[in-house]
Amino acid sequence: MTENEQLLARVTAKAHNTRPWGWTSLPEPIDAATLTRAEAALGFALPPLLADLYLRVGDGGFGPEYGVLPLLDSPPAGEPAAVVQYLANRESGRRDPDWPWPEGVLPISHWGCAMYACVDCRSPEATVLLFEPNPGDPDRAWFVDNPGLADWLRAWVDGTGWYDEMDDDFQMAPWTDFRIGTTEARAS
Repeated sequence: MTENEQLLARVTAKAHNTRPWGWTSLPEPIDAATLTRAEAALGFALPPLLADLYLRVGDGGFGPEYGVLPLLDSPPAGEPAAVVQYLANRESGRRDPDWPWPEGVLPISHWGCAMYACVDCRSPEATVLLFEPNPGDPDRAWFVDNPGLADWLRAWVDGTGWYDEMDDDFQMAPWTDFRIGTTEARAS
């Protein structure tokens, strides 16, 4: 069994035994046709591990805090799907060039208060980022939550994520690629 297979098995076990806030049950996984529709709407492919989460674990409803967002279709609770949120953020960034949304950065989990965990689908490791706009400065709204999606998932399964261990001295590293990822958005 590969390392990713082992991780998926651990995530699946935890997903079946814990519910994030607001979720009463674990949604069924999506099918390949839904993944294809989502990727067509996004204009890019999901990293393999992220695609496997949706295809094999569930269409959201697992993970830290409010949990992973559904991929394409919103659940009855009304939380927007990841694709819908991404497209809305990209459009909002076109209307307000001071707040561009980077291409290929998919919001996957809502933390509340307009904060999102996001996956940089362009990075080989599927870097997980934190979007935290509340201080009001777009240049200081992006942080590296975890260098890779696999590590982010391990932290959730093991109970070692920053949200589990946060103390007063906790600081997240800024995402230095933010300006590189939004240069085109600012130029358009």
